[in-house]
Amino acid sequence: MPQCFATEQQIKYLTLLSEKFPTCQAVFTEVINLEAILNLPKATEHFISDVHGDFEQFDHIINNCSGVIRERVRAVFRHRLTPSEQAELCTLVYYPDEKLRRIKETKQDTPSWYRASLGMLIELARYLSDAYTRSKVRKAMPVAYAYIIDELLHASPGEQADRAAYHGRIIESIIETGSAGHFIRSLASLIKRLAVDHVHVVGDIYDRGAHGDAIVDRLLRYHSLDIQWGNHDICWMGAAAGSAVCVATVVRNNVHYDTLDILEGSYGIQLRELALFAEKTYRDGESLSPTEKAVSVIMFKLMGQVIARRPEFDMGDRLLLEHVNAERGTVRIGGHEYELTTKDFPTLDLKHPYELTEDEQRVVTSLVDSFTNSRRLRRHVDFLYEHGSVYLAYNGNLLFHGCVPMRKDGSFRPIRVGDRHIAGRAYLDACDRIARRAWHDHSEETLDWMWYMWCGLSSPLAGRKVKTFERTFVKDRSTWVEDQDPYFELACRPDVCQHVLEEFGLYGDGGHIINGHTPVSKASGETPIRGAGKRLVIDGGFCRAYHSKTGIAGYTLIVDANGMRIKAHRPYDEIGDVVADRGDIYSDDDQLEVNPRPLKVADTDTGAHIRAQIDDLTALLDAYRNGELPERGDAA
Repeated sequence: MPQCFATEQQIKYLTLLSEKFPTCQAVFTEVINLEAILNLPKATEHFISDVHGDFEQFDHIINNCSGVIRERVRAVFRHRLTPSEQAELCTLVYYPDEKLRRIKETKQDTPSWYRASLGMLIELARYLSDAYTRSKVRKAMPVAYAYIIDELLHASPGEQADRAAYHGRIIESIIETGSAGHFIRSLASLIKRLAVDHVHVVGDIYDRGAHGDAIVDRLLRYHSLDIQWGNHDICWMGAAAGSAVCVATVVRNNVHYDTLDILEGSYGIQLRELALFAEKTYRDGESLSPTEKAVSVIMFKLMGQVIARRPEFDMGDRLLLEHVNAERGTVRIGGHEYELTTKDFPTLDLKHPYELTEDEQRVVTSLVDSFTNSRRLRRHVDFLYEHGSVYLAYNGNLLFHGCVPMRKDGSFRPIRVGDRHIAGRAYLDACDRIARRAWHDHSEETLDWMWYMWCGLSSPLAGRKVKTFERTFVKDRSTWVEDQDPYFELACRPDVCQHVLEEFGLYGDGGHIINGHTPVSKASGETPIRGAGKRLVIDGGFCRAYHSKTGIAGYTLIVDANGMRIKAHRPYDEIGDVVADRGDIYSDDDQLEVNPRPLKVADTDTGAHIRAQIDDLTALLDAYRNGELPERGDAA
């Protein structure tokens, strides 16, 4: 009798695995395939952060793959195309619909143009496909044309001459049947898909810019990505889950940045009750509009209610409405009196400063109902939950938006969650669980935490004392300065960065912390590289509101087989300029690290998963060979 090496539990698992691989030959084939994948080049990852609703800028960065398309075009065609011709080809890849429309309008849509364009796109796609298995490339192709594109891409060097006529005939047929435009669009999509394998969005999709919804729609169609929630994102998520204070905060932010169209036009949020209430209650003609004053006071009242019922948040110093003197137009903060921008506080009752009036409650009820019943917003927030998390450890790097709360000595600061104090990774895990519970159970406690994660000093998404009251109502800008968690200063030291990485199970010298949240002012000489390269802060101000502050239009961190580099993007104006003038977002490229040898899939987290699959398949093969499991053969 054959000796049994597997436990009963292992046999159950291997029995399930045998349904997919019923014979030794099936196992051999899969192991050979997996071993081959391990030796492919590591796929390219892109990291972006703090896009803040600027859809045009974001969309162009996605379309030009942060400049990678331009680099690949130059690599393939530098000896055959002029810089102007290379730019034309890039534009065709970025915006095929717009470019094809312009080609037709200018009567350039001749068979020779289509023939040349298809040939260059096929060559570029073939060059990019070398980093992937043929199976993965085929899956990335548009279904309608997958067979034909597969034929055009894959020809071994020895048969190139023999197949040239065959490929030429395929291209001529494409042109003759009027399908050239469809094929150009399909090839452009495939090229962009192959240029970047995976995108990481390190927080703050929403607010400031007007089109966070369009960014989420774009991400919904993206082939492979993950999201680390930012504090602005978590506030929208809390609002969609029914948190009244998050709802008021989202509305206030959009009123302040004059981006109400995302609420009314995109998500169908009804603001009529708020507008009518503000018009009849607050004075016009001040620096703040009646609507901003109305929603701000409602927000601060709701904040006060949360702070009162959550002493563990330790936010008593944020209870400022009770210190407002509307007659004098001042507020007392920290023992000092400061002048306010307005004396217009008609709904403030100093005996009950955080109590909503009947009219205010009616406004809040209307807004909460509107947020929680918006189908499009629910779909978008579902997507943020499905693809998002508070943090992610991926290929040796640690991604999170804000901070890991610390003491000044560099130890992790315990934070009270429920009836216990937790710190470091355990605290971030708890915040992740709370956020997910809020979406499902809508309990008062979890919804309060969603608001705290938006603005709390010990929130891993914020990490600072957000002073919205001072920035809204106080003239003296010295009061606007926001205290930050010690992490932001301490994590400029490599030893502290290593301490954080090890807390999340990332040992060795090759790991990095990748953050967003704090804009890097390149114009003032700041650098995104901190902690001797162990920490990278990639908030470069995608949103136009930040361009003057940062001096750039955002960063993209690129990690590929050869190393790690960061691109600082220059601002551009309109997509029309890109198509008409062959324009682009150009980038300054800083090489951070060069790998001593090009990395392979075997060096990544995917490689570790594949090796585990190979181990399982090897165990299945042993079970077949020693008789513990029968091969299923044709009966399977």
